[in-house]
Amino acid sequence: MNDLVREHTALDASDLEWLHLLVSEWQLLSDLSFADLVLWVPTRDGTRYVSVAQMRPNTGPTSYQDDMVGHLVPRGRRPLLDAALDEGRIVREGDPEWREEVPVRVESIPVRRDGRVLGVIARNTNLLTVRTPSRLELTYLQSASDLAQMIAAGSFPFPAEQVDMDASPRAGDGLIRLDADGTVQYASPNALSAYHRLGLAADLVGHHLGKTTAELAPQSGGPVDEALVTMASGWAPREFEVEGGDGVIQLRAIPLKPKGVRTGSLVLLRDVTELRRRERELMTKDATIREIHHRVKNNLQTVAALLRLQARRMDSASARSALEEAVRRVGSIAIVHETLSQTLDERVEFDEIADRVLAMVAEISPGRVTARRSGRFGVLTARTATPLSMVLTELLQNALEHGFGPGESGAVDITATRGRELITITVQDDGRGLPAGFDAQQTGNLGLQIVRTLVVGELGGTFDMVPAPDRGTRVILELPLAG
Repeated sequence: MNDLVREHTALDASDLEWLHLLVSEWQLLSDLSFADLVLWVPTRDGTRYVSVAQMRPNTGPTSYQDDMVGHLVPRGRRPLLDAALDEGRIVREGDPEWREEVPVRVESIPVRRDGRVLGVIARNTNLLTVRTPSRLELTYLQSASDLAQMIAAGSFPFPAEQVDMDASPRAGDGLIRLDADGTVQYASPNALSAYHRLGLAADLVGHHLGKTTAELAPQSGGPVDEALVTMASGWAPREFEVEGGDGVIQLRAIPLKPKGVRTGSLVLLRDVTELRRRERELMTKDATIREIHHRVKNNLQTVAALLRLQARRMDSASARSALEEAVRRVGSIAIVHETLSQTLDERVEFDEIADRVLAMVAEISPGRVTARRSGRFGVLTARTATPLSMVLTELLQNALEHGFGPGESGAVDITATRGRELITITVQDDGRGLPAGFDAQQTGNLGLQIVRTLVVGELGGTFDMVPAPDRGTRVILELPLAG
């Protein structure tokens, strides 16, 4: 619609925004009318109309099998469009048109904003299945007529009360028609069923909807009840939820002012009991998972503390070093679980984890070797983050311990390059380099064996360790990004 309006018409950005707001709401008008809607806007030179949007009804057969958006028609070919645009009124004159042996009633509704007519809605009703209308259908049509008059007067849609139409109730979900006092004139079967689930034992017709709704909702005292009475009475455009009995219903109130004075309201509602129940179950599940990650982190920190205490009691330097390595390995896993305990899904921002692993491993040689990170790891799944944190711990630990001798200084750099399907990680130091005849795929200490197992076996990636171009060692990891 943006492209068509800008290319063919003289409407400005605020006019276009009004049309977008109208199109976001007009599924309701289409369903209540049992009719197709096509929005026609006059071209910049005023000689033609361009169709910029189209809507088919969910409640009846369509009048258009083809897509009408983008069609251009000269002024004069459709007199009802001309009359609605020039006179600023709803035009219903004329006999039904025949399209592919189907009779179609055509009406034109001017779209007004701030006193100006921006375009015309052609409302086309397929008359092939016309029969004696039921009470529900009569209520639909009366409500559609009121909305059409409000569009023609520029009082619908409501700019200050935008709703998510994908989540908002539709006419078929449940509909209640109120008079000017808020008393129910008509309630569709679906609407009545929803209120029965809230605990209503009687019929709705003849009762004040606001007071009835407030009585069914849990009593919380004074101001809240008064607010609920006002909202459910349809005095202002609002969307809200009510919970009571065994159900939860979502309501949307639309004041009807076809001639500028409120004559009643339209209340759309939907039973969302099962939806809210599933949402609560998911919230409970998420909270349980986060609590599990939190407890795992606490347990791992306890294990690390016990290993640290045991290391201090060791007389053997090699045994003490092995326990300290184990402390760092356990700590890297704990960092991941701590991060997962703070998220709503099993995905983590790994850059923060990498920086904490860097800080933890750098404690091996404080002040002598600088550990730095460049590039971004981005968001990774828990399935990737946990083994990758251990891999980084082992590689950094290996670089600091074996790349630099006592008293030597230098730097270790981690670089992450993220592509669409792969993430490439480089760990490079400027230390003493690899010994002669070193084979990264065969030889190495326990740390490198852990790296190979995790990278190749668990993460499905590749691992290589080669001499750096100038000095030191470069480790290259390529890991597939899990979906």
